[in-house]
Amino acid sequence: MRFSERLTGRAWVVEGDSIDTDMIYHNKHLAETDPARMGKHAFGNLPGWEEFPTKAKPGDIVISGANFGCGSSRQQAVTCFKTLGVVALVARSFGAIYERNAVNEALPVVVWDWKPGQVESGDQLAIDLGTGRIENLTRKTSHQARGLSGAELAIYRRGGLLRRG
Repeated sequence: MRFSERLTGRAWVVEGDSIDTDMIYHNKHLAETDPARMGKHAFGNLPGWEEFPTKAKPGDIVISGANFGCGSSRQQAVTCFKTLGVVALVARSFGAIYERNAVNEALPVVVWDWKPGQVESGDQLAIDLGTGRIENLTRKTSHQARGLSGAELAIYRRGGLLRRG
């Protein structure tokens, strides 16, 4: 499978900082072991976002504030987005363990210090993972984010750190 380094998709702006792994994937679902069923629990413990799994579509991009994914090291908080077909996570910063888990699972994490008004939920975005350029196709604006490192791109192209073949 070829992974595109230019991603396009609809934005979901989840405002706020320190959205932790328990808000992303509640601990009451940790007994779920089938990755295919984890998506239905994404943001299930984040007030106002409980319906996200029923509205999300493959190709969507989640955007949030600083320290996204802080908290525990639960892998399900990354896998739930992959299951839904989310193609990238964009935030002002990420929790360190969460960022590494996402990279290892080939879910791009893009650091962008976005400001209110630069992107809204529903905007169509294009992201160049190598350069970090983010185009808001809806608003016809362009912004610079941190592109993925060479190692992160290699893991992404491979389909994940542990992917065979």
